[in-house]
Amino acid sequence: MCEVLAPLVVQLRHLDEAIAWLDRSIAKLAQKDETARRLMSIPGFGPITASAMAATIQDASSFAGPREFAAFLGLTPKQNYSGGKTKLGRISKMGNQNLRKLLVVGAHSVLFHRKLHAGALCIWAKKLIEKKPFKLVAVALANKMARIAFAILRGKTTYREIPAWRGVGFAAHQAARESKVAKR
Repeated sequence: MCEVLAPLVVQLRHLDEAIAWLDRSIAKLAQKDETARRLMSIPGFGPITASAMAATIQDASSFAGPREFAAFLGLTPKQNYSGGKTKLGRISKMGNQNLRKLLVVGAHSVLFHRKLHAGALCIWAKKLIEKKPFKLVAVALANKMARIAFAILRGKTTYREIPAWRGVGFAAHQAARESKVAKR
């Protein structure tokens, strides 16, 4: 039996080596690309996701806003109208399937390692995962990551993780900060 499977084992080793070489090559290219480097500042974005998004989205201004961008990726819920009321359903899954998969895998990574981080994004995910199933939260987080990526692509900025303050909500902290700036 081992003699029969030995050629397959050799092929698998060669495939593993080829995949490792491709991963290293993509990582080097992502470090050279300014857009990919900015996208890699987002939690859950690695070199492959950042490179794929940078290559796919050449001009973020072609989207009206972050919701339209997330819809392009198939990460927004379908809207059903009945009797003047809007109900949100499952995600549409219409759009770029490869980027959507990469974002959901990145969201899984963020959720698995959420205990190591204390940023506002991880705090939001921790609160949501207490009430909702893991995979639903992963897709919701992927949607949020897509919207952050849109802001980074459009604004030519990097992701800055906002710490989650204890006792003071972010909006109250932001208002206090703005009033200090206005007094100057």
